[in-house]
Amino acid sequence: MKKETIFEPTGQFRSCHASTLAHTNDGKVIAAWFAGSHEGHADVAIWMSRKLSAGWEKPRKIAKICEKAHWNPVLFNPGNGIIYLYFKVGEKIPSWKTWSISSVDDGDTWSEPLELVEGDQSGGRGPVKNKPIVLSDASWLAPASVETATEWRAFCDRSKDNGMSWKKSNLIGFEDSSMAGRGVIQPTLWESAPGKVHMLLRSTCGKICRSDSDDYGKTWAQVRETELPNNNSGIDLVRLANGALALVCNPTEERTRRTPLSLLVSTDNGNTWGRRYDIEEEDVNVGHLIRNDGGEFSYPSIISMGNEICVVYTRHRKLIGYMEDEIRL
Repeated sequence: MKKETIFEPTGQFRSCHASTLAHTNDGKVIAAWFAGSHEGHADVAIWMSRKLSAGWEKPRKIAKICEKAHWNPVLFNPGNGIIYLYFKVGEKIPSWKTWSISSVDDGDTWSEPLELVEGDQSGGRGPVKNKPIVLSDASWLAPASVETATEWRAFCDRSKDNGMSWKKSNLIGFEDSSMAGRGVIQPTLWESAPGKVHMLLRSTCGKICRSDSDDYGKTWAQVRETELPNNNSGIDLVRLANGALALVCNPTEERTRRTPLSLLVSTDNGNTWGRRYDIEEEDVNVGHLIRNDGGEFSYPSIISMGNEICVVYTRHRKLIGYMEDEIRL
C-alpha cells in the first residue's frame, strides 16, 4: 500500500473535503475536491490536481460560478476521450443545483459550466458524491440522492446519450418502514451482469444499506440494511477486473467518529466482506488538526485500472490523502 498527501498545508484555503478522482486518458490520475474557509461558506470552490511523473501538481481552482458554496465534485471518465466534472452549488443542501464542466485535454483546460438539468428545483440531479458507471448497454448511470430536514432519499439518473439528457429513477423506498433516522444518501454502484445493477448507501440507521435493480437501474428494489456498520459518513466502491468488489468506508456505527478508514473486499457480489485493510487509523500526533472526536479520515473515492486501485479521502479537513495498491485474490 502506497500512501501520500496530494499537497502540503497551504495558504490557498483553510479547509478541504469531498475529494474525487479519475484516470486521465493517458493512464495518470486526476483529483478534485471542494475547498475554502469552511464547508458551506460562500467562498468554497472546486479545486484540482494531477499526479504526474514528477508528483502532484500545485492545486488550482477550476470552478467557481457564483458567490455561493460549491460542494461534492465528482470526476468521471467514461472512456470517450472526455473527462467530466459534476458539482453542486447552493447555500443549503435542499436547494442544490448540479453543474458540470468537461475537459478534452486531461484537465489542462475546462469548458464553461452548464446546469446538468436546466431548471431543476429538486435539490440536485446526477451524481451526488460518487462516480457514475457505464453499463453494459452503454448507458450512463449516476448515483443520486436528495436531502431535506426530515428525509433522505436515493435514486439514480440514467443517460442514453452520453450525458446530454438524464432520466430519473424512482425514489427508492425502505424495506423496513421503521428504519432509524432520516434515511439513505450517496449511493455507490456496480453492475454484476447485464442489467443487474446494485448499490450500497450511506445511512442514518448505523448500517450500510443496499438496493438492487434488474433493469439497468430504471427501477430499484426497496432499501435493506446490510451487516456492514456505517457512521453516517460517505462510502465508495469499485468492481475490479477479477470480479471482486473493493469498498472504502469507516467501519463503525459510532456517528461521532470518522476513523478508521478501511478497505473491505468481497468476492461474492457484496453478500459477504471477508478481508479488511486499515488505510488510516486515529492519529494522535497532528495536534491542532485533531477534532474533538479524535480525528477524521473520511469521504473516500475509489477507482481501478485492472486490479489496481486508487483512493482519495479527507484527512482532518485540512489535507487530501491518496492511496494506491493492487488487490490480489
